Amino acid sequence: MKQLEQTRLHVLNTVLEHQLPVALAAEVMGVTERHAWRILAAYRREGAAALAHGNRSRKPHNAVSDVEVDSVVKLASTDYAGANHTHLSELLREREDIDLSRQTVHRILTKAGIPSPRRRRPPQHRVRRQRMPQAGMLVQIDGSHHPWLEDRGPRFVLLLAVDDATGIVTNAVFRPEEDTCGYFILLRGLIERWGVPLALYSDRHGAFKFSGRPGHIQPPVKATHFSRAMVELGVRQIFARSPQAKGRVERMAGSFQGRLVTELRLAGAESIDEANAILKDFVPRYNAQFAVPAELAKPAYRAWDEHRHLDEVLCFKSLRRVDRDNTVKHQWRTLQLLPSMERPSYAGVQVEVLEHTDAHLQVRYEGDIIPHRYAPPRPGVLRATTGALAPTPEMARIVRRLGNHGLSQHQLRRMAGLDPDTTRGDSVNDDEHPQPQERRELTPRQLALWKAVQHAKIQGFSLREIARQLGISRNTVRKYARALTQPTNRPARRQDGRRSELAASRPD
Repeated sequence: MKQLEQTRLHVLNTVLEHQLPVALAAEVMGVTERHAWRILAAYRREGAAALAHGNRSRKPHNAVSDVEVDSVVKLASTDYAGANHTHLSELLREREDIDLSRQTVHRILTKAGIPSPRRRRPPQHRVRRQRMPQAGMLVQIDGSHHPWLEDRGPRFVLLLAVDDATGIVTNAVFRPEEDTCGYFILLRGLIERWGVPLALYSDRHGAFKFSGRPGHIQPPVKATHFSRAMVELGVRQIFARSPQAKGRVERMAGSFQGRLVTELRLAGAESIDEANAILKDFVPRYNAQFAVPAELAKPAYRAWDEHRHLDEVLCFKSLRRVDRDNTVKHQWRTLQLLPSMERPSYAGVQVEVLEHTDAHLQVRYEGDIIPHRYAPPRPGVLRATTGALAPTPEMARIVRRLGNHGLSQHQLRRMAGLDPDTTRGDSVNDDEHPQPQERRELTPRQLALWKAVQHAKIQGFSLREIARQLGISRNTVRKYARALTQPTNRPARRQDGRRSELAASRPD
């Protein structure tokens, strides 16, 4: 008998001697009380043999027969000698009508002392990857999300660039989030200080490589703005498939999380600007203490051509078709192209709109910068500034404190071009606009959409354009545009004519 069965036999004998109740015996055996009574009844009928499992000493119905085992061993030693276990299982299935899995064949032959003729390489011990021989041959970049100011200020991201050969932090900058604009700033500081590296090693963040397929993006997908800039710089991009692959910058981020947080706390930093000022002083001291010499003294950084503007490479570039009135639209803004001596009109041509990291816009055609200014406002905007739709102080406060409740990232990016304060701040207090008791309040998403429509209407956009940018129907936009005060959901009517507060219809 097995040890478990012997324990149960002892417990059952104690129960039969009236020294232990069945309920406590079930707890000792680890079964329910009902099953304990079932075991006790079987023990009274059959004795100790009832404690053994009923399938003991029985051969499973799906077990391989002895005849098949002998056939496999014989064939593996004679006709199919030299075939590995995977190939042998396929040969047995195709030629001998013996359908066995590779694992079963492997188990049978191993038990018979016939190992696989294919020698498998044993697991290799992990070793540290050799550093690049020259500085500038490979630079690892990554973003570190961490409460850098602890509880003294907002959370932001540290963007790091580490040279693989020397371990020098070539550049570092704090940013509100890990985005393409931040990496442009990081790389511009690296190039201005050291030069253009030969390759960049990064993860598969959306700024570096498009790795998904959202519903509003249809294949084929073009390169990201960052990858396009790397092609223009002649920098090779290498993508890591795990955090351990770019361990140099990962360990550097861990070191900064231990050392830089203390430096920021001792300096009393409470904002991202103060943190960046302290970071500029911290990085040279850190490099002087922990940098290692490269195998080759001469660096591999390439000097940047002074005749080329680096800002025209590390920027966002978009192709636009010029309208008949020589205007182009970019991020809800209309730019009026001015005539030049070489070309009085650009109507119908395709131009390139450059948006720099400081939000400055440039329009380029065939390598030349086209002078421009913001286009005059439409008549609807002029009427709104003097009519009933004039931006009141209350409306200005709503725009400044516009919340982002329930809006998608695509809608937030569209709204970000209106005003830098439209995607952050506190939400409006709903108590400032009391509504009748029979009406339901708007959801946070509906309230945010109403504020966005009101703001876009003040800017002079048409209902069609607002509906297209926010991804909602034109009827919903028209309803929100007509409501000069905060609207509410109107309850639906029952069949008997009474209003139902539970079946209120959603405006969108």
